[in-house]
Parts: sequence; C-alpha cells; structure tokens
Amino acid sequence: QVQLVESGGGLVQPGGSLRLSCAASGMIFNINTMAWYRQVPGKQRELVATITRDGRINYADSVKGRFTISRDNAKNTVYLQMNSLKPEDTAVYYCNADIQDIATMNHLNSWGQGTQVTGSS
Repeated sequence: QVQLVESGGGLVQPGGSLRLSCAASGMIFNINTMAWYRQVPGKQRELVATITRDGRINYADSVKGRFTISRDNAKNTVYLQMNSLKPEDTAVYYCNADIQDIATMNHLNSWGQGTQVTGSS
C-alpha cells in the first residue's frame, strides 16, 4: 500500500503565496512522474504541473511564471510553490504520482486526498 498526503492549503489574499507539499509513504520502490492537479466544482480536474524523477518540468499555461513545482526524491515529496495567486486559482489541489510498489513492482497511479486553496480578499 502507498499513500500520498498533501498539506499547505488555505486562504490567501490575491497576490499572495502558498506552498503545498505532498509526501508519499508506504511500500515504495520508486516514484516516477509526480504532478499537481486542481479541480473546481462542476469542472474537470486539470493538470497544473508535472515533474519527472530526473527533474523535467511542465506547467499549464495558466500558471507559468507564477507556480514552481519541485521534488525531494530522498523524502518522496513533491512541492508546489504558488506565487501571485489569483481568485481563479481557487480550487482543490490534488497530488498525483506514478509509484512503483516494492512488493509487486507494479506501477500505481496514486492520488492524494486534496487540499483546498482559496484566493480571496
């Protein structure tokens, strides 16, 4: 079993910053691509950013220049630094990871429980 646990969400004024963290735990052999998604009620979950194990990064156009994804492979953790937050960034943010289970060596597409980010004055 593997688990992803997010933290760091909250309420922030427009123009402010937040840092999300997502730590993976369990019977982990390897973690490949890690990503952040977000979802607002009534809309599909959208990709925010991805980072491969060797550090290749992609961002959604809507967050380029404002958000930064990073990871610490030793800690099995991915981060999302969000700067210059806008009201339209308000969403539940989900962590996602391709985790190779040590018991079966299967790749598990794993999701965190989500953390609310609200950009509002």
